[in-house]
Amino acid sequence: MKKELTVEDLINEAHSFCSTESLNKNKELYGVTDGKAVGTYVEHAFKKYLQDKFIINIGSSASGIDLPDEHIQTDIKVTSIKQPQSSSPFKDARQKIYGLGYNLLVFVYDKTDDAVSQTAHLNFISCSFIKSERTADYTTTYRLREMVADKANEEDIISFLNDKHIPADETTMIQLAKQILSSPPEQGYLTISNALQWRLQYQRIVDLANNVSGIVKIIDKNK
Repeated sequence: MKKELTVEDLINEAHSFCSTESLNKNKELYGVTDGKAVGTYVEHAFKKYLQDKFIINIGSSASGIDLPDEHIQTDIKVTSIKQPQSSSPFKDARQKIYGLGYNLLVFVYDKTDDAVSQTAHLNFISCSFIKSERTADYTTTYRLREMVADKANEEDIISFLNDKHIPADETTMIQLAKQILSSPPEQGYLTISNALQWRLQYQRIVDLANNVSGIVKIIDKNK
């Protein structure tokens, strides 16, 4: 009988999936150069991998994230090591400072094709589970935490947010400044670029050598 998926299970199964998939000679992906197509394949394969073992709720585009169950709240991201990044829906400016509002499971692969067998090989260089509170922008949160420690005032914070082109109106800026001073953000570890959708970059996660609370390096072939 299937059990309900937990975050611990998710992390363990991501490790098993990477190990299994890295041994797979994949005919379906041979010659495919579209990163989105590769990402869709890996996402679907991993979701099926989970569904075969666990009771889980798979999200839809309406729900916004792939694994929306309240105790999981995780979005799956798949990206090439050549440019480890993806997009994420823009909700509000607070996401850049206080995190996206959900966890991330990030698969980073290196794809090679074998012309003799006409198969593709996905080598998972990195796989990380990033808790929601660590999904904010690294530089923005680092500087804001410094400013709060240095006794910055509301005007200082607003000036910094404006300099960083945080996408928010004046009222939201004031609210954000008050919130930052009363409740400084956790240190984020993504690079988040402003756009109609957030552009998330994961190189800092891939390169992360130190143990950080809230980030689990499931696969790390840089070591």
